[in-house]
Amino acid sequence: MSVRFGGVLAVNNVSFEVRRGEVLTLIGPNGAGKTTVFNLISRIYSPTAGTLEFEGRRLNDIAPHEIATLGIARTFQNIELFEHATVLQNLLIGRHIRRRTSAWSEFFFMPSVRGAERDARRKVEEVIDLLELQHYRDSLVAGLPYGVRKVVELARALATEPKLLLLDEPSSGLNVEETEDMAFWIEDIRRDLGITILMVEHDMALVSKVSDRVVAMSQGEVLAVGTPAQVQANSAVIEAYLGTAGDLSSLRRPKTGVPAWQTLC
Repeated sequence: MSVRFGGVLAVNNVSFEVRRGEVLTLIGPNGAGKTTVFNLISRIYSPTAGTLEFEGRRLNDIAPHEIATLGIARTFQNIELFEHATVLQNLLIGRHIRRRTSAWSEFFFMPSVRGAERDARRKVEEVIDLLELQHYRDSLVAGLPYGVRKVVELARALATEPKLLLLDEPSSGLNVEETEDMAFWIEDIRRDLGITILMVEHDMALVSKVSDRVVAMSQGEVLAVGTPAQVQANSAVIEAYLGTAGDLSSLRRPKTGVPAWQTLC
């Protein structure tokens, strides 16, 4: 697929597949087109050329508000929550697409509606337990630390019961301990819930730990696809990050022992 904004070709003939049950991560320098790809999949943008398919269904003509009903959920780089609602209320909003009651039954609060409310609350409580948000259940989002908000946004996406979860920089703004927790939850979501994950991420330690495959992008194009180790050793990827050929794994930041390319992503 390709997408053009005026004279700017933001994504140029990008093609890849996400396999059921895997964690696939898009990496690349700022401006590589990673988030644009996410916006194409979630139908915020429409491709100038190319086709998007999910489980054999063409997505090009699907309205953005219908994407979640197909089983695709996402988080955002900049947290998008209802700040003056509680954590519980934010997660219950994620259950809205699963409601099957009519406006008439809702108006009279019939038994079917009460049953749907109980089912929604049960599903949300399962997500709260999974992500250890019990302490924050009744707290307003506006008063929560940034790291907790990131987890709440992940929880709301899980409340929709997705088949494919799009995580846009899930570790952005998190400290080391919070990033380790995020890696733990990503592995649990894939293993225990069976959810396929497509992720955009800059923290290569996290990428290497949780990803089955990596797609490296630069200037709107795909440079390499493979395991984290294969992509890390790819000369085109190294040149895109550092402007020169070499072994990325041998480059270290002073005193930290962290490969330099992990911070340049």
